[in-house]
Amino acid sequence: MPESNPRHFDTMASDFVIFTLAKVGAAFAVLMFFVAYVVWVERRLSAAIQDRLGPNRVGPFGLGQPIADAVKAFLKEDVVPAHVRKVWYCLAPALVMLPAILNLAIIPFGSKLGSQPMVIADLNVGILYALGIGSLSVYGIALAGYGSNSKYPLLGGLRSCAQLISYEITLAISVVPVFLWAGDLNLSCIIQRQAGTAPWLPLLPNWFVFQSPLTALAFVIFLVAAFAETNRTPFDLPEAEQELAGGYNVEYSSIKFALFFMGEYAHMILASAMLTTLFLGGWTLPIAGLDRPATTLAAGLAHIAIFLIKLVACMLVFLWVRWMWPRFRYDQLMDLSWRRLLPLALVNTLLTATWLWFRSLV
Repeated sequence: MPESNPRHFDTMASDFVIFTLAKVGAAFAVLMFFVAYVVWVERRLSAAIQDRLGPNRVGPFGLGQPIADAVKAFLKEDVVPAHVRKVWYCLAPALVMLPAILNLAIIPFGSKLGSQPMVIADLNVGILYALGIGSLSVYGIALAGYGSNSKYPLLGGLRSCAQLISYEITLAISVVPVFLWAGDLNLSCIIQRQAGTAPWLPLLPNWFVFQSPLTALAFVIFLVAAFAETNRTPFDLPEAEQELAGGYNVEYSSIKFALFFMGEYAHMILASAMLTTLFLGGWTLPIAGLDRPATTLAAGLAHIAIFLIKLVACMLVFLWVRWMWPRFRYDQLMDLSWRRLLPLALVNTLLTATWLWFRSLV
């Protein structure tokens, strides 16, 4: 046996660390950019829907408004009310933002750039990691309600706990048909399983949203549950300004309030990324060989662009729904989860497993 070269392993380890840190930095920068400018897009979109102008003073078309808002959030006085429970009050905003940042690790934003895969951690159980980490955000909102030591934040925190726990079960079960169809829990493998065109209609891509009525139903259930998990209209009961004056973040100001705001939009971006990965083919596109891992730098950049375009399209759905749909009552919210979506997701899983078993026999 030839002796191993320690310098070779040291070089490989240092390269791995450098490339991983570079991918972490790039993913975080992209997330923060999207968080800032998704807010600008939403304000312009809502203005167009309501026949207003929206932000148009800071820079051309108001493009400097997110920067001005960030500067204001950082420089504004951070007021901590005397009646709050200070430890939990200060910890809550970080717990809301942290899960979205951690979940960046398993999102395949592309295939490869050179020899580097465009995913930070290509886990074999990527979706389980995402569901586990994503569930931590409920602790941040619950602690915000408890730590604020005030009635409106407490009501918002309690609402959020019940809502997130209820829809998290539905969200988890809704993706089981995808894993049964793909035969894998690895997100990169799930994307590659969606390459090419649909076997029953070659005009359509082979994305899971088009592969069968069962996976299309899983997509609809996942989308509805994602709205509830991100506290977006029509499921924004934890904030409900008309009832709770803002809910769990009423007592917050300055950068702490900004962290709640950023956390909401970061979770929307991550939900859109999961929709893109699980149901919309990720970085694949069934034209010009763009459904295979990249072998050139141009193809790698094209895959990243394809993924981001799909992500933006999903984000626009989140933004559009907020300004077009009314809010549910709380009893309707719970009824939809426990008596409608959850049984439907369970039946869909059972039908998918039965169909795949029958197909394997034939």
